[in-house]
Amino acid sequence: MAHATETDSPALDTSPDPAAPPAVPVVLTINGERHALDVEPWTTLLDLLRERLHLTGTKKGCDHGQCGACTVLVDGTRINACLALAAVHDGAAITTVEGLADGDALHPLQQAFIDHDAFQCGYCTPGQICSAVGLLAEGHAQCRDDVRELMSGNLCRCGAYVNIADAVDEVRRASDKEDER
Repeated sequence: MAHATETDSPALDTSPDPAAPPAVPVVLTINGERHALDVEPWTTLLDLLRERLHLTGTKKGCDHGQCGACTVLVDGTRINACLALAAVHDGAAITTVEGLADGDALHPLQQAFIDHDAFQCGYCTPGQICSAVGLLAEGHAQCRDDVRELMSGNLCRCGAYVNIADAVDEVRRASDKEDER
């Protein structure tokens, strides 16, 4: 039986590819902290957050923008981070689930998700919560049915939709009452 030796395989070329586009400098404010980074032009915001900055609350689900597990807020607007190139968002303020709490005080939606048991396995929860924060900021939800419709881009494979809608709608109603004052 022949065994492969080091001389049997070609040497691995680890030199940079001269044809590859250069890294792009970007400055992002992530969860209130400024980051000056050099990123490859093809780096998604999701991969930057998870792989380079170790903010693993944002989940990689389908990697095709169909499940919402990667939802984050960019300048207050909810987006699928798996579809967003990091370089495109130079200068943006990014909020992940890790940036929603104020010290030990949970964001009202985080607390509502706990109070309503709005998660089972918890994998989709960070994206659900970030999407809900963006949804409420948009101000289009006027009732529970609106919440369900406007959250429909975030999938929960465990089927916790009733509890998720209850949690988001509770915070929506509380916010509406605050606005009336």
